[in-house]
Amino acid sequence: MSERWDVVVVGAGPAGSTAAYRLATAGARVALLDRARFPRDKPCGGGVTERGRRLLPFSIAPVVEAVVDHLDVRMGYAGALRGVTSNGPAVFMTQRRRLDHYLVERAAEAGADVRDGLRVRGLEHTADGVRVATDAGTLQATAVIGADGANGTTRAALGAGEHSHAVALEGNLRRGAAGFDDSAYVTRALLEFDVVPGGYGWIFPKGDHVNFGVGGWLEEGPRMRSHLAGLCAAHGVSIDDLTAIRGHRLPIRRAGSPVATPRALLVGDAAGLVDPFSGDGMYEAFLSSRIASEEVGALLAGTRRDLSAYPGRLEEALAAHRAAAWLAKTTIERAPGVMYAILGSARMQRLVGRRIQDGAPVAGPTMRRIGTAAARAARRALGPPAA
Repeated sequence: MSERWDVVVVGAGPAGSTAAYRLATAGARVALLDRARFPRDKPCGGGVTERGRRLLPFSIAPVVEAVVDHLDVRMGYAGALRGVTSNGPAVFMTQRRRLDHYLVERAAEAGADVRDGLRVRGLEHTADGVRVATDAGTLQATAVIGADGANGTTRAALGAGEHSHAVALEGNLRRGAAGFDDSAYVTRALLEFDVVPGGYGWIFPKGDHVNFGVGGWLEEGPRMRSHLAGLCAAHGVSIDDLTAIRGHRLPIRRAGSPVATPRALLVGDAAGLVDPFSGDGMYEAFLSSRIASEEVGALLAGTRRDLSAYPGRLEEALAAHRAAAWLAKTTIERAPGVMYAILGSARMQRLVGRRIQDGAPVAGPTMRRIGTAAARAARRALGPPAA
């Protein structure tokens, strides 16, 4: 026998948990599944931008360890710093172990049935929904939200194909470590460009430590430890001083890759929605989660026949954002000096600050076409790693 649910959410990361919360709050019978036991850690810089925070249906203050309102940018370790100061909080620094557990708890409090430590084995579309096969039996759902990451079961079941990927490596330096003045990293973060092909290095403040990391093209994977060691050396510490060093891949959606079937859809990393410039996936996770919740809610209420409107709404919400990200990535890869000069403009600094806080506007049909064309042109200009 199989259980019957309105919605099964596969994956209890930020996108999945917030979708489960929204739907359960609206009265839907929701099962939230994840193969890991919570709390569990996950490789990630752990920053939630102000634009991402605004998309949340509740506060994350209990798990915020630092609030960044100033961002330093440098081109090469010998370059001068350019500072971008926002008019208020820009990035809320947390740790995925704490954030994800907190979000799961909010979903459970809203009424979602959380089942962690449960592996999903496959999905089967049926006449009236989706059948979800797990290690503990079968669940029948009117709709499924796939939030189990780039390598998850749901992405494969929806035929989403392979994403492009970037790769990152990070570690933590305890506060007070010899050779590093962490007093500068309380409300301030640093991005080091032109040091890793296809990406950058970073230093992010946390509670009892500072997070050092590097990210770049997937092809840089074998050299990531060397890049991280270089970042550490540039700041007077050794990579051996870092703890919890771990790497992860960042999925970047290919144009036209499917994100929905009539009764199932993908959100967050499962849909490949990582920002190609910053590597941020939190904003996209929360945005896609909100849109997905609205579309699934409409399906359950009978005002939608299926989930076919989801891809278009997602494109409307992300087209301008994606175009700006690819343009910035192309410029900083092909003409870093130009980007550095641009960042010296007070007007550009204000624009960057607003984008971190407000995000990009919803795009109409013309902007969507421009956004798609800009992303494709940028990928061609950047060459094979961006394909």
